[in-house]
Amino acid sequence: MNNINEILVFLTFLSQIVFVAGLISFFNYKAREQIILYIKKYGLIWAFVIALVATSGSLFYSEIMKFDPCKLCWYQRIFVYPQVFLLGLAIYKKEKAIVDYSLLLLLFGGLISLYHNYIYYRIIDTAFCETGQLATCTTKYIFEMGYITIPLMAMTSIILMASLLWGYKNSE
Repeated sequence: MNNINEILVFLTFLSQIVFVAGLISFFNYKAREQIILYIKKYGLIWAFVIALVATSGSLFYSEIMKFDPCKLCWYQRIFVYPQVFLLGLAIYKKEKAIVDYSLLLLLFGGLISLYHNYIYYRIIDTAFCETGQLATCTTKYIFEMGYITIPLMAMTSIILMASLLWGYKNSE
């Protein structure tokens, strides 16, 4: 079980490195052209893989590790879980228009994730995240590498999926 957690933490860290490196490289004209071509060819597939890993990781933490998700985690899941089906369908049908729906869902999921990370790292209790059957929004189940938490994993996956899909959509 701990190995799966280590893999998820490593994938989060790797995703952050790839995102930052891609962002920095984007300012170089030749690198930007290569990035655009890569995203045009593989962006949708990578977004699907990230959605699949994020969904599986979320279910691993709640169903196998028995970490109770907070309300904000549940709301983020509402916007991330459908990505597996939407992006799978987009790949199967080779339909670029489906990406618009995914991006809209990721926008809302991303806003919730941003708020969740804000209250998580600031350790602010809100009336929205009262205790009850669910965990509070600031419950610390994991804290790896000095900063990686479950809310940060969620935000990383949402940002990376949205970036890939936006790049894919605009790679004409």
